[in-house]
Amino acid sequence: MTVRDRAAAPALLQLDAIVGRLAGRPALQEVCRFLRDSFSHYRWVGVYRLDGGTLVLEAWDGPRATEHTRIPVERGVCGRAAREGRTVLVDDVRSDPEYLACFLETRAEIVVPVRAVGRVVGELDIDGNAVGAYDASDRRFLEAVAERLSAPLASFADGPPPA
Repeated sequence: MTVRDRAAAPALLQLDAIVGRLAGRPALQEVCRFLRDSFSHYRWVGVYRLDGGTLVLEAWDGPRATEHTRIPVERGVCGRAAREGRTVLVDDVRSDPEYLACFLETRAEIVVPVRAVGRVVGELDIDGNAVGAYDASDRRFLEAVAERLSAPLASFADGPPPA
């Protein structure tokens, strides 16, 4: 699936409004809900903050909770995105040995680092139920979303990420 420009622009304006009126965890929770409600191929949406060498789940929206509420940066696709400071898109999670399984129906994942003052402070994690669910348009859109999450996440941040 794709995120068309005509859908991305108003969604980003709505996200600006959310982070303009809410702060911290409530802002993150509303962003997760909004993304999942607005884009049907985003089946599970989570925001993790980086706490030392561990990613800590701060907000999520989806059919059910994940058991992965704390992820060491040495593990998983989420850890890779934090370690490398770059967006990681996995077309088929079953073919990625680093994938930490959350839900049997998950087939694709995209993880986008969130930066504040030039350093990774967290990330946006999206799961999908179809192989190849995400493409370059999702990457561009979610990287713009991640820029909007820097203030709510930076309020939790407690230091630089591990080297």
